[in-house]
Amino acid sequence: MPLPEHSPLGKASAYADQYDPTLLCPLERAPKRAEIGISAAGAPFVGADLWTAYELSWLNARGKPQVAIAHITVPCETPCLIESKSFKLYLNSFNQTAFASAQDVQARLRADLGAAVWHGAPQPGTVGVRLIAPEQFDQQSVHELDGLDLDRLDIECHTYQPAPELLRAHHDEAPVSEVLTSRLLKSNCLVTGQPDWGSLRIAYSGAQIDQEGLLQYIVSFRQHQEFHEQCVERIFMDLWTRCRPTKLEVYARYTRRGGLDINPWRTSHPMQLPAHTRTARQ
Repeated sequence: MPLPEHSPLGKASAYADQYDPTLLCPLERAPKRAEIGISAAGAPFVGADLWTAYELSWLNARGKPQVAIAHITVPCETPCLIESKSFKLYLNSFNQTAFASAQDVQARLRADLGAAVWHGAPQPGTVGVRLIAPEQFDQQSVHELDGLDLDRLDIECHTYQPAPELLRAHHDEAPVSEVLTSRLLKSNCLVTGQPDWGSLRIAYSGAQIDQEGLLQYIVSFRQHQEFHEQCVERIFMDLWTRCRPTKLEVYARYTRRGGLDINPWRTSHPMQLPAHTRTARQ
């Protein structure tokens, strides 16, 4: 299994235009999870990584180009995530390849992505793939994350590396249920250092979390280098261990890069997947 520094990230790459599933580069989740206290016994969350692929194209049987948007759902229980540049290179390999139908493209995506993210699993599962055809494009909505906007707070920020000590909860007061949002999440790519911009929604029940400290904590990721999925899991674990809510959901929608966006979602309790709706910046 390759390490992040051995992936295509940050390297000059040839762009294959004939279908090639070997371009996908899976990366193990376990090493980064171990850093934040998640043991091999399991995580205190379930969830998924919701990908959107905006640059998907192939040829039909007569050689005419076809286009679609793909929504991909990768369960967070998979042993691996997919390095995003390898995903882009893989999607580009469809460009000059003929497929009999959009259903065939969907089947290839499901099989290849499933094999990559479930690599090494004793009982491999599947991934979800849904194609949005051009006649459905104008039905795709843009909507900001619902909740109380933390960005309204006028705070001072001095820390730009993750600082869980900024998180506080009022355990001596009555418990609450809240949904809080921010557009100020920014982190950097683990390998290249390029900026990753995101919006964040945190829903929880339990002792009320201090909102100013929470916003300062979100801002503290600004110079941190980690993949999207790893940042969201770090945020979940810091809130879970320091604020001790009875229920917790953390959802981030990151802006796209290379025609792909990644939107990790983690929850302490089984619930319906969030709507796959992009924000204005995506």
